[in-house]
Amino acid sequence: MDIRTGFFYLFASVLLFASFRVITARNPVYAALYLVLAFFQAAAVWLLLKAEFLAISLVLVYVGAVMVLFLFVVMMLDINVDALRAGFWKHFPLAASVGALIALEMAAVLMAGFRLGEEPRAVPAVVQGATQYSNTKELGKLLYSQYLYPLEVAAVILLVAIVAAIALTLRQRKDSKHMDPAHQVRVRARDRLQVVKMGPTMVAPEPEPAPAAAETKA
Repeated sequence: MDIRTGFFYLFASVLLFASFRVITARNPVYAALYLVLAFFQAAAVWLLLKAEFLAISLVLVYVGAVMVLFLFVVMMLDINVDALRAGFWKHFPLAASVGALIALEMAAVLMAGFRLGEEPRAVPAVVQGATQYSNTKELGKLLYSQYLYPLEVAAVILLVAIVAAIALTLRQRKDSKHMDPAHQVRVRARDRLQVVKMGPTMVAPEPEPAPAAAETKA
């Protein structure tokens, strides 16, 4: 076993462990962090397959944007974990059956088209008698020409999700103290300040007599 195969088994093992912890972690923040770790390990596997663009895209898009949004939503919503796990074991058989069915369907599709073959050779950057070819450039041209409208729809959906997450966190809390800016703008000096006329000197009040001692019982 060479060093490349060893790195593959290492990244794959950490990926499986992180994926398992995503669905078993009790804290939602820990589950999101384990998902970030799983994305990094998947990006490392893509690098071993010499798919640098997919690896960088996975890190930038999912880890840098989507997971940051997930962490923001999870930490700001203050989710009650006990209430979410109240009916976990009640619905576990149905969820396990659906998951096993999806896994079998994916395995049937992937194994039918999976064939072992030689490693694809890297395309040189400059070929004699031909222009320079870039996969990233061609992907960008295709994305912003043929798939422009789906890209804009996805951007609008993400924007709505961000606005909805912020709106859900702007709820009134009893332990928070805030001022209404509209009331501060409409305030007048005579409503907040009252001038009381007082004399320059005042007579000191006479001291009150000491209370009489209580009579003792005979």
